[in-house]
Amino acid sequence: MTHRIAVLPGDGIGPEVTAAAVQVLGAALPECTFREAAVGAAAIASHGTPLPQETIALGRESDAILFGAVGGPGFDDVTPEKRPEAAILGLRKAFGLYANLRPAFAFAGLESRSPLRAELVRGLDLVIVRELTGGLYFGPKSLEREDGVLTARDTLVYRDFEIERIARVAFDLARARRKHVTSVDKSNVLVSSQLWRRIVGDVAREYPDVTLAHMLVDNAAMQLVRDPRAFDVIVTENLFGDILSDEAAMVTGTIGTAASASLGGPPSARGFGLYEPISGTAPDIVGRGIANPAAAILSAAMLARFSLGETEAAERIERAVAATLAEGPRTADLSDAAPATSTEFTAAVIARCRAESVGARPSR
Repeated sequence: MTHRIAVLPGDGIGPEVTAAAVQVLGAALPECTFREAAVGAAAIASHGTPLPQETIALGRESDAILFGAVGGPGFDDVTPEKRPEAAILGLRKAFGLYANLRPAFAFAGLESRSPLRAELVRGLDLVIVRELTGGLYFGPKSLEREDGVLTARDTLVYRDFEIERIARVAFDLARARRKHVTSVDKSNVLVSSQLWRRIVGDVAREYPDVTLAHMLVDNAAMQLVRDPRAFDVIVTENLFGDILSDEAAMVTGTIGTAASASLGGPPSARGFGLYEPISGTAPDIVGRGIANPAAAILSAAMLARFSLGETEAAERIERAVAATLAEGPRTADLSDAAPATSTEFTAAVIARCRAESVGARPSR
């Protein structure tokens, strides 16, 4: 069966790391076909908009989207809907992608890269489930003078069904892991968080095999640096998830291995998704051949697992990345010795992916 993948390389190092992910995914699953479309600043240059209709149409014809990065200079004074970053918000809305999965994983051999002591992160394996289409980012906004005072207003809005469906994603994921969910909110202050806590608690009763703990967001931020291995699945609203997922990535020692999946349903139900690394456009290293493609490749592994149902291929890719990070070669951001180029790292992953046995469990 052919798997149709829409590739949206975007800006900065996006095209470089996405090309590496395409190579690895193609090696693991030769039945994949890939078609590219413009997005972000590149799309503004070619189409006058960060998210052309042709790009959305390609996504609708595909099983999943492999996304690079968007952003660039010269957009500071542009309204939000005309900035390159508007593309990712538009894609989430167009495809109903309300659940963002952000693994935070301490790969063997990289523990010393963490700002925490190695013994605090060794074996770290958690996932943050972030609600993507509600909250402050999507609520009504205004900037106007009120009684002579220039006043900005962002509105935090959550409806019960939005909380319920993201909670189900978290509990569904936890069932396949260590069966523990931590729901993060600010219910001592925010009415929206009070509803959040109530709805998550209601959903938890349908998953008696999964343990639920509630935690205030300020405490969660502290616990992530005090004892990050205590967490399994964290579920939280849009803004809190945005912040905590980047904190968790840096606890592992590098954002260069931070993959993500944006889904429109529970991970156990194979369906359409958007997959992207979180390393950003990194304009200072564009075209130098030194960008770390690990996060993009790991995002491709998530694509294989959640959208294509190809679990064995996903595990082969993850094993190959883990072995390459542990044994080398590593790119400049992770190497104290002679660094590898992006191409050399990708080639090493592909070689290991082809050599690994299909049925083995990834050793991370």
